[in-house]
Amino acid sequence: MADFSKVTIFDATFVSEARELSQFPAAGAPEVAIAGRSNVGKSTLLNSITNRNGLARVSKTPGRTRGLVMFDITIRFAPGEERQAIRLVDLPGYGYAKGPKEDRLSWKTLVEGYVRSREALKTMLLLVDARRDLGEEEVQLCDWLAAEGLPCHVVITKSDKLGATERGLLVKARKEALRGRVSSVSMVSALKSEGIEEVWKKIAYDLRATP
Repeated sequence: MADFSKVTIFDATFVSEARELSQFPAAGAPEVAIAGRSNVGKSTLLNSITNRNGLARVSKTPGRTRGLVMFDITIRFAPGEERQAIRLVDLPGYGYAKGPKEDRLSWKTLVEGYVRSREALKTMLLLVDARRDLGEEEVQLCDWLAAEGLPCHVVITKSDKLGATERGLLVKARKEALRGRVSSVSMVSALKSEGIEEVWKKIAYDLRATP
C-alpha cells in the first residue's frame, strides 16, 4: 500500500483566474476542484496540501475570489512512484450572506459550465466548516455532482476547533447525512496539518481510477 505520509510536492505555481468559460486555459493535467463556502478555509487548505504558505492568498474578506483560480503542481504521491502533474482549481466561494443574487447566479453558471464541459476534471473536494451544520447548498451540490458522475469528497475543515469526541461524532453524522451522495467524508486541520494524508489518498485514488 502506498505511503501517503510521504507525499512530495516539487513545484506549485499560479496559472490563471477564469471568470468566464471562454477564459479557461487549455486542458492538460488532470484537475482537482475545491469547492466550499467563502469562509470555509479553501485557501488555507490549498497552502497546506501543497506545502506552500503563500500559494493561495488568504483574504480577511470572504467572497473576494470571483473566478476559478488554477494552480499547477508536480507531485509524487508515494516513494518509488513517478512524478505527476496535477492542476488544482479553487472555485469561487458560495453561500456568503452578503453576496448579491447576481453573484450567486454567476457562480452557478460558471461552476456548472466548468463541471459539465471540462474532461480534465476528475474529482472534487467539498469543504465544510466543522462548526456549521450542512446547508442546503452543500446537499444540493453533492446531489448534482452525483448525478453528473463526478466523485466528491467532503472534507470537514477546522477540526482543531473541536475536541476528539466531537470530531468522531461529527464525521459519523456527516457520513450518515450524505450516505449515497458522496465518495467519502474526512476531517482536516490545515493549521495543524492533520488529515492532509487522507486528502491526498482520496485524490490519488480518483486519478488512478479514471483515464
